[in-house]
Amino acid sequence: MKLEMRDQPGQLVAALQPISAVGGNIIAVIHQRETPAATETLDVQIVLELPEGRLEKLLELLREQGVNVVRIGEERLLYECTLITIGHLMHTDLSDTVDRIDTTGSAEVTDLSLAMPAISSPSSARITIRSTTREEMKKAIRILRSVAEQKDLLIIEPLEDA
Repeated sequence: MKLEMRDQPGQLVAALQPISAVGGNIIAVIHQRETPAATETLDVQIVLELPEGRLEKLLELLREQGVNVVRIGEERLLYECTLITIGHLMHTDLSDTVDRIDTTGSAEVTDLSLAMPAISSPSSARITIRSTTREEMKKAIRILRSVAEQKDLLIIEPLEDA
């Protein structure tokens, strides 16, 4: 979200407190002060996560603090994980594998790169999954593990926690 506020000490804190009050999680704050200030207002961009149904209350609290919400953008898929799958991917219906993740509504395969050395040889794919939350990413990876077990595929997962 992009906010506009008075360029006075304490205004940034006044804009951030309502996010905490509604249970939001601040991911990033982008605040670049132009010198000298051409206007008496300041633009701040905030990347945040909000619990479902809390946006209206947040907007109300921001208005009460004198903060103008200039723009609200929605980036649903905030978390990303890339995995490798190896096996007979085309013979086991790769589109079904992708669909099982995509149909969750909270995680999607956003990138897929396939290498097929020969018709009878196993192929490999680099699959990038993006999700709305860390928990949904874990769920998507569990789905992929289950599909891999059913289809006799090998999954190489990242070392870091998804």
